[in-house]
Amino acid sequence: MKVVMVLMLVAVLVSLASAGVFMLRRRPPEDPADGERPVDKHMARALALRVGLSVALFLFILLSWHMGWVRPSGLPVGS
Repeated sequence: MKVVMVLMLVAVLVSLASAGVFMLRRRPPEDPADGERPVDKHMARALALRVGLSVALFLFILLSWHMGWVRPSGLPVGS
């Protein structure tokens, strides 16, 4: 289960990175009557995907904890 959690976290980071790439791409502004530029739509879609993956990861962690697949261990206390 921990592998699934790590893979989902990596997917969240990849989505965040792709949104950053879309944000940094410079394209000439298109006709203002067309509305949003395609770069803006791609960036918004990537950020929405990141939010969805983050919520899914949080819910999966809660489900895993409830089912007993993972257990919180906390920090070890030193002597």
